[in-house]
Amino acid sequence: MERIFLLEDDGALGRGIAMALEAPDRTVTLAGTLKQAEEILDREDFDLLIFDVNLPDGSGLDLLRQVRRSGSAVPVILLTANDMELNEVTGLEAGADDYITKPFSLAVLRARVAAQLRRSCAAASNLVAAGPFVFDFDKMDFRRDGVPVELSKTEQKLLRILVENRGRTLSRAVLLDRVWTDGAEYVEENALSVTVKRLRNKLEADPARPIYLKTVYGIGYTWAVTP
Repeated sequence: MERIFLLEDDGALGRGIAMALEAPDRTVTLAGTLKQAEEILDREDFDLLIFDVNLPDGSGLDLLRQVRRSGSAVPVILLTANDMELNEVTGLEAGADDYITKPFSLAVLRARVAAQLRRSCAAASNLVAAGPFVFDFDKMDFRRDGVPVELSKTEQKLLRILVENRGRTLSRAVLLDRVWTDGAEYVEENALSVTVKRLRNKLEADPARPIYLKTVYGIGYTWAVTP
């Protein structure tokens, strides 16, 4: 069951949005003030939050900042009558995942909500099991045959990109660009080869086992879907 929380001070609009979003597998909890919202969020968990920005007792932006300071990654959509670009930028910088200006079509809102829920569901699927391996990227826990394997940050980034694109061959140029994103102007191409070798040594130490991290000569690397 998907659970959505909606903070909207206009009672009629809030009820209309709730009715439009509710479904057999989805519920909507409605609050009309910042105080009510804080009380509900303190005791309940939701899959998606929708905050009106302008409230009679505060700002939805402040509540958004509270949510992000708590460490929550739950997706948040902001609703506001302010269509200035600066307001949208402020909302996104505060941690919003989407920003919708009033008036809006309920069909558009439903589509935006569905998109955020899909992304949230995908993000929650950060545990990957493949053959003897179990990788939990959220907890940074990587195991082979149940035994923990210590990986560096760079090795984790490379592994994640490969397993998220398993079955696809990623070129060396793409991997260099996506793994080394710390702003360095130049990264030696040899850095990728070294990281791949270290990752293989840690994950595929047994030569009798099937190879998962495969080299596609002249192109790049792939994580095999099946051994």
